[in-house]
Amino acid sequence: MMIARRADTRARADFATWKMIAKLNGASGLPPAAQEFLASYKARLGDMPEDEATEATIREMYKAYYAEMGGGGAPPEVKPVAAEPVTGNVTAFRKLPPKKAAQSGTTAPRKLPVALIFAALCVVYVGVRLYWQ
Repeated sequence: MMIARRADTRARADFATWKMIAKLNGASGLPPAAQEFLASYKARLGDMPEDEATEATIREMYKAYYAEMGGGGAPPEVKPVAAEPVTGNVTAFRKLPPKKAAQSGTTAPRKLPVALIFAALCVVYVGVRLYWQ
């Protein structure tokens, strides 16, 4: 089952990458196998909607990758991992959980302002220069 999961993940990632490269007019630089899968995807687009053509091409790639990775027999059906709901290309915004308030008995040390640190370093530098002269 581990080979099947890796083959499915690789097929989905490769297809998304190849599809984006093809949209950017770079398909001629892809390996021959990638060009064949993209050609079969374009042929399927004429017969079925884009979602179905995409899934059919990914299943075809999955079968090829499963055999390439040493899987024996017919590849098992892999259930996709449940993802967050996505609307278009945007994922839902999640607020970070609020930080826990400081306990009443302890106070955090105050940080020195940057200007004060810079002034102290200048004083030390001038003092060292005067000392060495």
